[in-house]
Amino acid sequence: MSNENQKTSRQAELNNYRIPGMRAPRNRQEIEKPKEGRKTMKRLFCYFADEKYMLVGLLLAVCVVVVCSVYAPGLQSRAIDRISEGAFDKLPPILLFMLVLYGIHCICTLIQSILSAKLSQKIVRKLREDLFDRIVNLPIKYIDNHSHGDIMSRMTNDVENISNTISQSLSSLVSGVLTIIGTVVMMVYYCPELAVLSCATVILTILATKYLSGAMRKFYRKRQVLLGELNGTVEEMVTGYRTVVAYNRQEEVIEEFNKTSDELTRTGIVAEILGGSMGPVMNVINNVGFVIIAAFGGYFAINGVISIGIISAFIVYAKQFGRPIDELAQVYGQIQTAIAGAERVFEIMDEKPEDKSGNHDMKNTKGVITFEHVDFSYVEGRKVLYDFNLKVDAGQKIALVGATGSGKTTVVNLLMRFYDADSGCIRIDGTDIRDIDCGELRKHTAIVLQDTVLFSDTVRNNIKYSNLEADDVEMEQAAKMSNCHKMIMHMKKGYDTWLTGGGSSISQGQRQLLAIARAFLANPKILILDEATSSVDTRTEKHIQDAMVNLMKNRTSLIIAHRISTIQDAD
Repeated sequence: MSNENQKTSRQAELNNYRIPGMRAPRNRQEIEKPKEGRKTMKRLFCYFADEKYMLVGLLLAVCVVVVCSVYAPGLQSRAIDRISEGAFDKLPPILLFMLVLYGIHCICTLIQSILSAKLSQKIVRKLREDLFDRIVNLPIKYIDNHSHGDIMSRMTNDVENISNTISQSLSSLVSGVLTIIGTVVMMVYYCPELAVLSCATVILTILATKYLSGAMRKFYRKRQVLLGELNGTVEEMVTGYRTVVAYNRQEEVIEEFNKTSDELTRTGIVAEILGGSMGPVMNVINNVGFVIIAAFGGYFAINGVISIGIISAFIVYAKQFGRPIDELAQVYGQIQTAIAGAERVFEIMDEKPEDKSGNHDMKNTKGVITFEHVDFSYVEGRKVLYDFNLKVDAGQKIALVGATGSGKTTVVNLLMRFYDADSGCIRIDGTDIRDIDCGELRKHTAIVLQDTVLFSDTVRNNIKYSNLEADDVEMEQAAKMSNCHKMIMHMKKGYDTWLTGGGSSISQGQRQLLAIARAFLANPKILILDEATSSVDTRTEKHIQDAMVNLMKNRTSLIIAHRISTIQDAD
């Protein structure tokens, strides 16, 4: 069974593989809020530890900005009182002090912006590195069973949301809280009675925030889930585009995409409406506060409780009091999106990495492979291999032939430790492969799959991918053995020709030859060919088989193939 068919069959059984243009059942769970919001935030803040000095600098800049903002209305109040008293000689020092204060405010605001940008990028870089490190070390089973587009969405969209929140919302959050506290203190200092009346709107603010935030949390989380599904649909369509076109499934693909896109649009509209409604609601509440200050402030001024300048200061303070609340309401949606995104990121980071344990090496291995009573199933209760036994002596060339779905590629997956057997044991030279270091096992085992994987790099680096220590002479020898040296030399820049899009500029057969050359260069103890010659013509296949005669000497070889010509020389 080919690797592609094996994977398709396995994924279809798990109901996680979606063929472009074919609808899959949707079992979405509507999540109203992050499962563990506080735990996620606490874990996210751990990334600030390495940037504590920059964080302290940012907080100091924010504090200076807040102090300037809170103190400035008091100076304005004094200036107005001096004008109303006709004491113009006392006005210049106050105005000069205000000018200096606003200058400091401007400089610290600039510093705050610079530090916020740097802090967000440094933290997100670390978060992105940790996430990519975990993705690279995830078990093959996890990658097979999850949408590739959704994984990519977590790396891009979710991490970007976290970055935006740190750069834009963190300083606003701290500044808003400190401004509210400082403003309340100054209002109480100038007139406790008017301060109490002004702060009465806080109750309305709390009620509005509590109601709207609950609804926002639900829809922002759902939007992120749908965005991941949409990315998965696009990724699958692009990957399987030839199949989509070949079977005229364009309309079905568009319909499936539009269905998810429409749902995302509806969810996004509701989320944005709820997020955008925070501002207008807060403005209404702030305007109520202005009315209270105007009415009662005028009354207190007439009765000599406060001066005209204090009324002016209170109007500024009321606006200053409402502004951070309004900002906090505006960034609340961003914070919820970031928490939801961080939770999705940490879900991957909490996945157990691939078990690569083992203390045995394969330096002196002969390549004797033994399968002893191996049972295995991709889905519990549906065994692919049952009591499987096989012994391959060193240097033997063994062919695996069977019907599609019979488990040929599964044998390879178990031997490479891509999956672990449910029961039984697999040994190399008598050593259980679970006791062999995974890196050592794969270093001494070369595999060529039907699905050729080439990277966006030069031909030279693609061949050397299996053995970075090989020199150019060894590389060219491997290319000659796989009969692709002449093909490479006919390219524009030879071995320095740049392959883009996974080698889309060359034929499938040429890509297969480069993959075989890469396996030759690895100089493995064990060689695995999974339909490796399926994409080359008969003449090229004959050349490859002739080269394999020398390559397979003193090497254990497992060949999965359907062509009789490929397996006729098998032991």
